[in-house]
Amino acid sequence: PDHATCPPRVMDKEDDPDAPRVLRHIELIDDEALEYGIYIVKMSDKLMAKKYGYRNPPGLTYFRKGKYINYDGDIDDEEEVLDWLTSPANMEMTDHIEKVNRKMFEKIRKSSDYLAVIFYSEECKQCPRVLAEVEHIDDEADKAGIDFVKIDDKHMAKEFGVFALPAIVFFKPSSKEPVIYAGDLYEEEQILAWLLTQKDPSGDVIEDLEGEKLVHLIEESGSIAVYFYADGCEQCTKVLEELENIDDDCDKHGITFVKTRDFSVADGYGVHEYPALVYFEGGIPNVFEGELNEEEEVLQWLITQKTEDRIELITRQMLETMVEETQYLAVYFYKINCNICDQILEGLELIDDECDVFGIHMVKIQDPQLAKRYSIKTFPALVYFRNGNPLLFEGDLQNEQSVLEWLIDDDNRELADEIEEVNERMLDRLMAESTLLVVFFYEDDCTECEEILEELEEIDGEADMFGIDFVKIASIDAAKKYDVVNIPSLVYFRKQVPVLYDGDLHQHDKIITWLTSQDVFEIKNEIEEVNRKMLDKLLEENEFITVFFYEHNQQDSIAALEKLENIDSETDNLDITFVKMADSRYAKKWGVTKLPALVYFRRRFPSIYRGDLLSEDEVLEWLRKNRFRQPELNIFMYALIALAVGFLLYTAFLLQCFKPAPPPPPQHPKQS
Repeated sequence: PDHATCPPRVMDKEDDPDAPRVLRHIELIDDEALEYGIYIVKMSDKLMAKKYGYRNPPGLTYFRKGKYINYDGDIDDEEEVLDWLTSPANMEMTDHIEKVNRKMFEKIRKSSDYLAVIFYSEECKQCPRVLAEVEHIDDEADKAGIDFVKIDDKHMAKEFGVFALPAIVFFKPSSKEPVIYAGDLYEEEQILAWLLTQKDPSGDVIEDLEGEKLVHLIEESGSIAVYFYADGCEQCTKVLEELENIDDDCDKHGITFVKTRDFSVADGYGVHEYPALVYFEGGIPNVFEGELNEEEEVLQWLITQKTEDRIELITRQMLETMVEETQYLAVYFYKINCNICDQILEGLELIDDECDVFGIHMVKIQDPQLAKRYSIKTFPALVYFRNGNPLLFEGDLQNEQSVLEWLIDDDNRELADEIEEVNERMLDRLMAESTLLVVFFYEDDCTECEEILEELEEIDGEADMFGIDFVKIASIDAAKKYDVVNIPSLVYFRKQVPVLYDGDLHQHDKIITWLTSQDVFEIKNEIEEVNRKMLDKLLEENEFITVFFYEHNQQDSIAALEKLENIDSETDNLDITFVKMADSRYAKKWGVTKLPALVYFRRRFPSIYRGDLLSEDEVLEWLRKNRFRQPELNIFMYALIALAVGFLLYTAFLLQCFKPAPPPPPQHPKQS
């Protein structure tokens, strides 16, 4: 038969006078047995009776999936027979989960302290696979005192809150409502562990840790929840009992759950009121703000912190520690019961992941007194700490994209006398945006690297004055990406074209000379961008310089630059250094009133090109003439020469006009 419980058979003989009497008793319980899903049939076959152990029928045999047991009680007592047929012990089979109906389930539930039910359906495609997995743990559950049955009844499943099949539900005497399994139905070991935990929650308690062991675990663990509590605190005990129920669920999501009464550790994280729950991810704390006695809310919050990158809530002590240890830290100051604060926070959550990519850690804090320290008078507010140096955001906090652009702006990220640490994503961005970029590739655990960094810090500010961005990165993958073989190495990227420094990295003066040298600075067939400092240096070192003054995003400048790029190599042949500069104020110093403009310097004396900048041939011819002719004398020089000549002529005139009379010749003695 296709029934979970095969029908009991009554073996009798047609000529046996006891058979009719026995049958009458059995027929009295036929309908009731059917309610339990048990079918009763009769058979008059001596050979079959003999096969199942009845030499002198009548007798009763109970078949369950082909396996049988014989009834050895009083066959005339129909109530006893019914109890025997519906006994869970007689229905149990070592290698199968028994299928029961509602009636049988109710009887089993009354007699069983711990009952696990798997609801399934013949129409469900996943059910056979799940049933096969669950069959493997039936015996282990039975040894632990847990009865396991299966029910094919969608309506009954809905009564217990099950709306999707298959599903496992656990019943225990201490709870009126069953517990529904919310884990992976294809992992039999997880199911068994869950059943055992439901039966005995005390067997799986939250581990208690203290001291250095706890601190080490917080620092080393990827995701850990720490419950801080105190002795003699009734609320702490009640909350702990609730949290014990979600310990296993936390483990499934990769969250370690521990508890501690170590007040020194609690003080270090600014926890002074108990109980408290702090979630740490990568050593970064986040304080739980909700109701601790609502374990489902706590579990959902922990899972959210684990699976989604949220802005962490911290305390004053946590902030002070993070300001010291974190290079780039954005702190959102807000108030409780502030609608605009909550709205802005939602917007900042959208850029939190992007901030992480650029190495900026974002946290939030509720501390009005601490806010006053940073001149915050109205809430909300955002303070950006760069190696401990605060910078208050004064823009529109409701525009999260403008906040992100402000945070990753090089001017705001720049640290005085310190080379900026970047990650791979930030390095790629700088490569695309920075014309001149120096990258120091190093390793964290490298003594030589630290010594070299101290040297490089000496020239970071000077390099910045020349328009050269200086960064460092500790990433082997980034080094491989840019073909850097040896670590440490210093690479100079000019418009993403790399040049490896092969000198002594311990001599910073030689490095800055190399970085600002014209040989390294120049890029073939391209007019190099310079700033004031670099131009002054070039004017000192070069006899002939041509500067193209222009404006960013101006059509005339763009068109002229495209033409002038065509003659860059020809100017090199003329020994004329060709550079460009987007600085209108500096251009005015040399008499330039309108941009774009071209200025030729000969020994620092400027000449402004008055022709058509779009005609590169005319420009080149003009430069060639200026390069090879004698220097022109300007009006001032003519005036000086005229004054000098006039002075000489006037002096000669005076000497001639006021020449003293010659003395009279001496008289001869004879004349006298």
